[in-house]
Amino acid sequence: MPSTPDLLLHERVAWSSGRLLIGVDEVGRGPLAGPVVAAAVVFAFDHPGIEGVRDSKAVKRPAERQRLAARVRSEALAIGLGAASVTEIARFNIRRATALAMRRAVERCHAGLEDQASVTVLVDGHRVPELGHAHESLVKGDAHCHAIAAAAIVAKVLRDHLMGLLAVRRPGYGWESNVGYGSAGHIAALRELGMTPHHREQFCRTAVGQVELL
Repeated sequence: MPSTPDLLLHERVAWSSGRLLIGVDEVGRGPLAGPVVAAAVVFAFDHPGIEGVRDSKAVKRPAERQRLAARVRSEALAIGLGAASVTEIARFNIRRATALAMRRAVERCHAGLEDQASVTVLVDGHRVPELGHAHESLVKGDAHCHAIAAAAIVAKVLRDHLMGLLAVRRPGYGWESNVGYGSAGHIAALRELGMTPHHREQFCRTAVGQVELL
């Protein structure tokens, strides 16, 4: 049976050289509707970690995600949130829009730190050339770094909340449960109701074919 990874290993490496570690992750690259949302999280030197923070995909229950997100917000030294809208996704493509959301999150996280703070920025996945900040990358970082896992949970809780609000404004697509992803019910609703301004037009046309904009 594989051993559980030490999620604080990357923080300890940064702390040993006098640097804080900002973990960055995003949610919402693949949905048919809604923004892409990123979070950047940094904890103080020698923070012991938050029990239960792990790969957000392994945190199945919304109540647990919300509880963990609240603890991250309470215990983090600084948090930055960023998003890229459906309009920006269409204008720049999803990869560049994701980078834009991450850059906004990192800049807001930096703003919550003292000016002289020395940091390492660690991004989930591969390097992000458009990030605009020196950074390192870690594939499957949300499963191997505490700060990235915390960022993923915070970003997911925020995006799920935003999609719940949009579900009230645009009923019929099931966003309160599918949060914009291409579930069978969502695709059926697209065929029956057409697209809203909150849909990603190219994504929808790829998934569904020709659909009309409401």
